[in-house]
Amino acid sequence: MLFFILYKIGELAALCLPVRISYKIASLIATIKYYLSAGERREIIENLRFVLPQADTKALKRCSREITANFSRYLVDFFRFRKIDRDYIEEHVVVEGANYLEDGLAKGKGVILLSAHLGSWELGGAVIAMLGYPISVLALDHKNKLVNNFFINQRRMKGEQIISINFAVRRAVSALANNEFIAIVGDKDFTNTGIVVKFFGKDTLLPKGPAVISLKTGAAIVPGFLIRLKGDKFKLFFEKPVECASEGDFEKDVVKLTQQCTSRLEDCIRRYSTQWYCFRRFWLNENENVRNNTRL
Repeated sequence: MLFFILYKIGELAALCLPVRISYKIASLIATIKYYLSAGERREIIENLRFVLPQADTKALKRCSREITANFSRYLVDFFRFRKIDRDYIEEHVVVEGANYLEDGLAKGKGVILLSAHLGSWELGGAVIAMLGYPISVLALDHKNKLVNNFFINQRRMKGEQIISINFAVRRAVSALANNEFIAIVGDKDFTNTGIVVKFFGKDTLLPKGPAVISLKTGAAIVPGFLIRLKGDKFKLFFEKPVECASEGDFEKDVVKLTQQCTSRLEDCIRRYSTQWYCFRRFWLNENENVRNNTRL
């Protein structure tokens, strides 16, 4: 209930105040929280050691502060969805690589949009929907019903369809059969049913959904990200599809394709490390048994 109240207060403030003032207030609150949350601060820095192995501690601390501030701005963007329209997109969002989307749709098998908890990914989904593309977003259900409905309503108001992660494969296959887009964030496994792959050189559990669904349907996997530029400007860009030659063994193909997807995520996270929201530990400890998590 508390989080729902805070979200509604945040939404009201973001809708009533000029966006740049909202960003400043959100950044201030985030900075205070950063210094009060020693555990979270430590987790961010430890995660960044894998992403930026050459950076010293001072640089990692600076990057972690920027991550916290950028996340607060991401929330402002999400709270302001009621004000986002086509004119806003024209003025504030640069779109690159849309040809990869068109090429995928031309095959008639739909497109799997692979993204990460990076930049302003929620705004990215809204922009895609408002550009006229039919898109469904795979989303984790929040435990609190009010909070869950708040997130669903924010997404739906811009034309996105929501697929609960509990029914992901069946509904995603149906959407792709209609030659639509499905969007999946692939940098965190929330269900403990993923597979172990190398992520920045170390074992971690990541979602197998994009690979499984692509192999079952023939849909292309197109990486796509919405990155914050200076001020309140953004770049929404799409990259060439992830390609992986089949070995004729479904389980091996899933592992191989998931690793290929992970490598593409790594590239983007490395480029925009101050916009990757890594507040919890991503990597497995050496003493964790990962064998049971590799089953398909």
